[in-house]
Amino acid sequence: MVNFNFKDKYDIGDLLEIMEHLRSPGGCPWDAEQTHESIRNSFIEETYEVIEAINKKDKELLQEELGDVLLQVVFHARMEEEEGSFNFSDVCDGICKKLVERHPHVFGDVNVENTDDVLRNWDTIKRKSKGQKTQGSAMEKIPRELPALMRSEKIQSKARKAGFDWDEIDGALEALESEIRELREAMQSGEKKEIENEMGDVLFSCVNVSRFLDVDPELALTASNEKFITRFLEVERLAKEQGINMKEKSIEELDELWKQAKINLASN
Repeated sequence: MVNFNFKDKYDIGDLLEIMEHLRSPGGCPWDAEQTHESIRNSFIEETYEVIEAINKKDKELLQEELGDVLLQVVFHARMEEEEGSFNFSDVCDGICKKLVERHPHVFGDVNVENTDDVLRNWDTIKRKSKGQKTQGSAMEKIPRELPALMRSEKIQSKARKAGFDWDEIDGALEALESEIRELREAMQSGEKKEIENEMGDVLFSCVNVSRFLDVDPELALTASNEKFITRFLEVERLAKEQGINMKEKSIEELDELWKQAKINLASN
């Protein structure tokens, strides 16, 4: 048993100590053998669980899930401390310096009128600090690991800042319609790679339209996913109630159940 001081209330120092014990000889075999790569997906999962807590407006759950995310930060920092590259204090030092540097209107003598000014300053300082001389070079730095819809929105925002954008949403809608026509043509050719390319262009154009409408495409698609699940569950309920085997019915017949499900849910 390790020498540990049990408390009624712990702080970040205690968390760092606990992680050190877990990774040290005599600690936890599982924790000791983990690497950045082996727990990489855990970081993603914990982040999404924070988003779930925010969406549910569950503060107790949010507190718990933020702790799980903090654990991931401490875990990764501890691995690097063992390698002698950096530690948790260095992580804190880095983010503090970044925040001070990118808020000259708070910690310096720069004047801003509104949020737009703040964002423009942030973008300029960020590109300068990362050596990104153009919006194109900034695009290249957007991580491929981001969800595709989110990455598309960020890429298009960089293009807009360079002046490469439609003046009105009509242009974006026409581009979407054009991409759909090209998808139909690709489908007629039967070329799988071409179909995939055109499908990607359709999705990219959908994100562009979302941006003009000031709609977050990730949130919009998430809401549609949930809406579909809710309606499908109602379709299954109606089918069971009416003694219908869904696998034996045509899509036209099932669509009638779908329409009824929409009516039922709208009236609830």
